[in-house]
Amino acid sequence: MTNLPAYHQVARASRAALITLPLLSLSLPGAAIANTAGTQVQSAESAAIEQRNKAIVEAAFEKWRGGTYVFGELLAPDVIWTIHGSGPVAGTYRNQKDFIEQASRPLTSRLATPIAPEVHNIFADGATVIIRFDGTATTTSGAPYRNQFVWILKMKNGLVVSAEAFLDLVAYQQVVDNNAPRSE
Repeated sequence: MTNLPAYHQVARASRAALITLPLLSLSLPGAAIANTAGTQVQSAESAAIEQRNKAIVEAAFEKWRGGTYVFGELLAPDVIWTIHGSGPVAGTYRNQKDFIEQASRPLTSRLATPIAPEVHNIFADGATVIIRFDGTATTTSGAPYRNQFVWILKMKNGLVVSAEAFLDLVAYQQVVDNNAPRSE
């Protein structure tokens, strides 16, 4: 047995939904177009930032490969640089001076030649640039130094404001432990 008053209420609600849904959909395309346009503008701005940051890092590595010291102009004075892994140099450095004195100089002072980077990949995503490269040099004792690096760099206003570095810390430490610093 069918309960007619309840049946009529459901039927009325279904008819209302059938009429309301098409009317709602008339307002959606404009919103969807506006949303798409906003996304396209944001994507264009993001792409421009990515390209600029990638170009800055590429240019710095080209200069470095040519023997020019680039870290003074690439790193923000208050850069936060983290070296991942375990070993004496692993940790977080809170500014450019500390990073150079405590992490970079212990290695570079024991190299007879500057590290020559060979870039394999550079990726950019917004303000982040990821670079994978190999570095080679000769130590003060004449032995070769080879290492592989991945740096994740966060850029702001053309400078690295934070970095995460992944490298073979055993190779780093062997140079520090087994080579005398250059006489300056």
